[in-house]
Amino acid sequence: MLHDPLHTVHGTFKLKSGTSRFNTEEGSASGAVVADVASGESGNGARDRRMHKSILESRRYPEAVFTPRHIDGKVPANGTSQLKLDGIFRLHGADHALSMEAQVERNGNQLTATMRFTIPYVAWGLKNPSTLFLRVDDRVEMDIAGTGVLTFPQ
Repeated sequence: MLHDPLHTVHGTFKLKSGTSRFNTEEGSASGAVVADVASGESGNGARDRRMHKSILESRRYPEAVFTPRHIDGKVPANGTSQLKLDGIFRLHGADHALSMEAQVERNGNQLTATMRFTIPYVAWGLKNPSTLFLRVDDRVEMDIAGTGVLTFPQ
């Protein structure tokens, strides 16, 4: 979500791949979640073309990758829990430390997660798309929803 004084722009990006490994007893996490930057769309063709060409440069940087490094919290045998993930987010060719909150629901080996985090894209070196007449925030809020299957090492 990107906010301006008049409205909020919502958009989507497709997931390319994702695998996460974690040990909540030790707090360790690894893996990679890869988003297809070139798939980003907001429902406005002109805005999306400008976003891809001038802001995200999606031909040059076609992926955004989150690599988890640490996890706080526990995944229950069944039910809902809150987790915090710390890791590295690679965007526009640069790595940035990132923390995100996750709500996780477990039902047997099925896991559903919703995560929210903020990307301070201007501070991270991307262009601000503001114009003379349109001002937008210098950060964007990201919401992610996903499902997965828990597997255990043998």
